[in-house]
Amino acid sequence: MTSCAHYSPYAPPTRSSDKGSCLNGNRNEMHRPIQNEEEWYLLYQLQLAATLNKESIFVPGTQRGLWKLRPNLLFVFFSSHTPCGDASIIPMLEFEEQPCCPVIRDQDSSLSLEDSGNVKTPENERKHEDPDGPVTKKMRLEPGTPARFFTNGTAQHGKQDSGSFASGVRGSNLTVERLADVACGAPRSATVVDIYRTGAKCVPGEAEDLRKPGAAYHQVGLLRVKPGRGDRTCSMSCSDKMARWNVLGCQGALLMHFLEEPIYLSAVVIGKCPYSQEVMQRALIGRCQNVLALPKGYGVQELKIQQSDLLFEQSRCAVQTKRADSPGRLVPCGAAISWAAVPEQPLDVTANGFPQGTTKKGIGSLQARSRISKVELFRSFQKLLSSISEDKWPDSLRLQKLDTYQEHKEAASAYQEAWSALRKQAFASWIRNPPDYHQFK
Repeated sequence: MTSCAHYSPYAPPTRSSDKGSCLNGNRNEMHRPIQNEEEWYLLYQLQLAATLNKESIFVPGTQRGLWKLRPNLLFVFFSSHTPCGDASIIPMLEFEEQPCCPVIRDQDSSLSLEDSGNVKTPENERKHEDPDGPVTKKMRLEPGTPARFFTNGTAQHGKQDSGSFASGVRGSNLTVERLADVACGAPRSATVVDIYRTGAKCVPGEAEDLRKPGAAYHQVGLLRVKPGRGDRTCSMSCSDKMARWNVLGCQGALLMHFLEEPIYLSAVVIGKCPYSQEVMQRALIGRCQNVLALPKGYGVQELKIQQSDLLFEQSRCAVQTKRADSPGRLVPCGAAISWAAVPEQPLDVTANGFPQGTTKKGIGSLQARSRISKVELFRSFQKLLSSISEDKWPDSLRLQKLDTYQEHKEAASAYQEAWSALRKQAFASWIRNPPDYHQFK
């Protein structure tokens, strides 16, 4: 079973472009609630299992009304770019051609670099940054010329085995001072001259970024909100959400009423982009490594993280290369496509957050709701409940009267206990929406 997130993030100003679910480190790219797509698909599969007696990814569990995944089913998450937030704060070495490309350690402990080149455009040129100025993103990655890195002033060359990946340090707690030690596995004499920026801002209550020039711009390991050009959102960064999934599962609270155990990702695969294995390990696993006292079935997972050597054809640098001689700047596309293996209306196409074709007059109507909005997912959950006789409901739903979306979420007691432990021990500053937002029926 594969969960896939790849997208066309940039469209020329003269044309439109659809874009799939986005989990991207670029601050100008749109973001979509990937977990909601998972819930959409899982709710459909539960409907098949519980009411239609058709083949489903679920089989009956050991307790009444509960289900579990079929044996040997795995969920793999693919993203064409590192998740926004902590996983995108990647050390940038003093490379001559390309900064921060993957490095491997072979059995002889030798170091090598991935074949790559540098597409030089005006917005890719290195600039001195004002510590209080806007965040900028450096993207220099295109197959072609062999890369070089500097150690003690001497340029070195190397080639990477495309089947190998950098070895990670699980649970590492990196500081700015240690970036040089783990920068893509480079020699300790290599110099970290900068870090890739993330537009994801620190949440209130966390330490703030230092915003100093070069590698001291960001602090690492902090909770952040999703990037964007407008007002700061209340939505957590993709790095934070994926770290949460690795403890609580990607199914959410509602579905835990029907599941015997959480559904965890087995692997995360990142497309060809600036990348650090150690940073990914820190962002998705290490920050929660020491969380204890979780309910039965919950725990920090040994998530496998790898990088593909394929460059997504609609990534910023790929589009930038194709349009090198074209006037105008690249801008993010406002359209998004969500797809799930659900026969009835598998596509959810939105523009600026609303279903495609929604007019200003129609905003607020039923037709203006995305199929993966919380309201619509709750409607699907209620439909599932209504199709099952009450005596076959799980105890968490059968033994108490529940009305609102919030009440149903809170009634998933084991999930809420695990979430409470995670917040107390690792994510104390996690932003929570006001309860009024979830009081719909």
